[in-house]
Amino acid sequence: MLYIGLDDTDTLGTPGTGQLARGIAAMLTESYPISGVVRQQLFFDPRVPFTKNNSSACIMLANGSETGSLQTQESERYLMLAIGEKVRAFMQAHFQPGSDPGLCVSTIAPPVFTAFGRRAQRELVTQMEARALAAEYGVLLEGLGGTEDGVIGALAAVGLAASGDDGRYILVGRSRDLTGLQPVEALLEAGIAMVQTAEGVPVSEGLVLTDRLRPARRQGRPVAVVTWSGEHGGCWLPLKLD
Repeated sequence: MLYIGLDDTDTLGTPGTGQLARGIAAMLTESYPISGVVRQQLFFDPRVPFTKNNSSACIMLANGSETGSLQTQESERYLMLAIGEKVRAFMQAHFQPGSDPGLCVSTIAPPVFTAFGRRAQRELVTQMEARALAAEYGVLLEGLGGTEDGVIGALAAVGLAASGDDGRYILVGRSRDLTGLQPVEALLEAGIAMVQTAEGVPVSEGLVLTDRLRPARRQGRPVAVVTWSGEHGGCWLPLKLD
């Protein structure tokens, strides 16, 4: 997997990080297989400057391109730098004055990245820590404007996405094309791996209200977590989980 982490890319009244991440994914999908885009919730605290919710995003690419799977560290590093260049140009073209964007691109995600991401969800962490980790493991991490504080969330996004059990998909398969009430089978055909209740009970039949469906990332897969409702004659309503 190749991970592209983004954070702190917007200001009030401008397109958010999620929208920017989907735009980048659309640009990259012409050449690379997109596994999905995941939103993560970071530390919600008045000491942390953020626009609205202090969320980051991670775009995940399958470890290969139209030319085939990667086989060596050298080719992986070339891919990391090549994609970094494309994404950097896109972000700079969509830069919002007053924002502090950060970008992380990595073909690896060691446990220390995930640990850093978990800390970024519950306490204050620093640019120095993020940059030191990125340098130690040789991954691309850079600020693209303002205070460059976005490097913190960008690295955290990579670590949290790599954990396989954090955040929710804001883009996966054809799930965003679904609208209204749809049978469970339609969700599975659109790229959702499983539909289940919050208690983990699998759901195999019935209708799901799919407007603004945002499946959770669980065990590395998109899982639609639902709850039963008497609305619309009885249907499953999707839950938004972080």
